[in-house]
Amino acid sequence: MKSSANSNYSAPRVKGPPERNPDINLSSDLSAASGVTHTRGSSATPYVALTFDDGPHPSLTPRLLDILRDRNVKATFYVVGTNVDAYPQIVRRIVAEGHEIGNHSWKHNNFTKMSADQCRDSLNKCRDSIVKACGVQPRTFRPPYGALRQDQRQWIFNEYGYPTILWSVDPLDWKYRNAYRVENELVNKAHNGAILLAHDIHKTTVDAVPGTIDRLIRKGHTFVTVSQLLAQPSGVAQAAVTP
Repeated sequence: MKSSANSNYSAPRVKGPPERNPDINLSSDLSAASGVTHTRGSSATPYVALTFDDGPHPSLTPRLLDILRDRNVKATFYVVGTNVDAYPQIVRRIVAEGHEIGNHSWKHNNFTKMSADQCRDSLNKCRDSIVKACGVQPRTFRPPYGALRQDQRQWIFNEYGYPTILWSVDPLDWKYRNAYRVENELVNKAHNGAILLAHDIHKTTVDAVPGTIDRLIRKGHTFVTVSQLLAQPSGVAQAAVTP
């Protein structure tokens, strides 16, 4: 059953200091990552990648960045080019605070309904907007709606070097605007190597993030970026490095 929207929900205040993700020093070299599509990383590690789509949002993304900073979590943001152009200062902050930026198209286009030239135009515009805003080239691509044919994934990888990044945990936060539900879905379905999907354009999702992070850290997970997650060799657990 679909839960009703609850836009007035505010996450309860966390008692005491928030959990803190350890400082880590991991490779983000994707050259050894096999395949053009990824839904998860190695299950041999305790790492999870928290990803946010469709921003930046003028008020919610800065609030989210505050939450991540307080917990020493580095996330991956799949940004839409038109939003990058509208809020370049937020993109600069995302990069300045150590998060990863990925290409999520120019206008949240469904690539399966577009020609190859239209796809290229969307990818190029988003990439150019990111570079203009923060000077960083995106290294991965997440197709809007997760919609991308295998032949498209291959030529995008060949031409841009972008692996297609999907996910292994989807709380359906765009559908169920209920922070409690979103938090529980993310926490209960997370696993070693998980790529967690969320959207920083929904208030209820941002409300869910503090509890999600704190509970997953308590369960023994460590947050890394998508590139760090995929760069870890399968079958080899990497230890977190703390000060």
